[in-house]
Amino acid sequence: MADKSKNVFVCKECGAVQPKWLGKCPDCGAWNSFLAETVRKKAKTSDALAIRRNLVPLNQAHSASSERLITGISEFDRVLGGGFVSGSVVLIGGEPGIGKSTLIMQVLTKLKGDNLLYFSGEESEEQLALRARRLGIEDKRIYVACENNLENILYQMEAQRPTAVVIDSIQTVFSDQFENVPGSVTQVRECAGKLLRLSKELNLTTVFVGHITKDGMIAGPKVLEHLVDTVLYLEGGKSNFYRTLRAVKNRFGSTNEVGIFEMKDRGLIPVENPAGFFLSERRQHVAGSAVTVSMEGTRPFLIEAQALVTQTSYGTPQRSANGIDYRRFVMLIAVLEKRTGLPLRTQDVFVNLAGGFRIDETAIDLGITAAVASSCKDVPLEPTATFIGEVGLVGEVRGVPFLENRIREALKFGYTTVYIPKSGMKVLDKELKSKVTGIDSLSQLFGHIF
Repeated sequence: MADKSKNVFVCKECGAVQPKWLGKCPDCGAWNSFLAETVRKKAKTSDALAIRRNLVPLNQAHSASSERLITGISEFDRVLGGGFVSGSVVLIGGEPGIGKSTLIMQVLTKLKGDNLLYFSGEESEEQLALRARRLGIEDKRIYVACENNLENILYQMEAQRPTAVVIDSIQTVFSDQFENVPGSVTQVRECAGKLLRLSKELNLTTVFVGHITKDGMIAGPKVLEHLVDTVLYLEGGKSNFYRTLRAVKNRFGSTNEVGIFEMKDRGLIPVENPAGFFLSERRQHVAGSAVTVSMEGTRPFLIEAQALVTQTSYGTPQRSANGIDYRRFVMLIAVLEKRTGLPLRTQDVFVNLAGGFRIDETAIDLGITAAVASSCKDVPLEPTATFIGEVGLVGEVRGVPFLENRIREALKFGYTTVYIPKSGMKVLDKELKSKVTGIDSLSQLFGHIF
């Protein structure tokens, strides 16, 4: 029988398939996102009947054990919400060379179980063995194979019934049922779907390692991230000695949790107490440096916000932000100029979060504005002061969530002067009220610190 083929258009954002090209995807709303693909599906070689499932009442549905597979790597378990859940599928992405394969191999050797499988479509068995020796791993429970054929992988998973499986990477896996090249939307979607279904049926923990695009998104259709249970990103520049593991999706735990790892010659080592990790090299009594507290998931971090304000050498002042959203940074500069009278219109302004950390929440606004004002006035801030609060367009200081946790973390590290929104004072107990200073505007804050 001849192979069946048809021309379709696949949305690169959500994976929706349409018989004709559309300017706008009806599913996700993305414009000009459709890519043409020819799907050639081979004739079936088996007449096996499809397995049909019966409907069951929700309160009678089988509930799997909530016991988790603990890795013993504290930061990794924290991001997952306490370890792997049996039958879950985890996707981890990151820049090339950032340490994804290194971290997963370290995690795999920590798991309990007699049978652990590692399929690599990019490295040979010899290369995997060399990495294991460099990391000091000698684990006879781990079986490796340079394999990217989906049918062969599924066969080994059914035959071995392992505790955990690693697919490195999902973009290299291909199925014989489709003639599309590995990494295409069709191959990635179909291969990930079949691996996920088998993992659920056999109750196997499966980890996909994923490539990312130049835009920082995981390569392939967006539906890949919808299919899996957990999506993790390993972040950090190759020149930096630390890595940040961030959860952006987790069906079995909190999202936006982060874990901090230090890159050493024997792999990625978890940083056990990262709350003040980014302040280890802070210089005191220097203008343009302020300490703020950010919440990542349920964990507070003390971050140093650095600012440099200098006379511009060009017609248009430069604005540069590293670690925060650029548009919000420009807005804060405008608020400082309009509401406090700082002469920033003719000044170049540069802001950096020390250590390369990136923060998207607004609770660090007060620390950033304090650092910019300090650099502009060339007046150092009090070394034991920290700043927590969101800044509005009229110069007001607004409340932020988890205020008590942030304050206690700052006090624990010896910051005795904590500036917070005045509106947040009413939620604090008497003990904390005596140790903080409530402010309601930037002008009031500058009256205290300058």
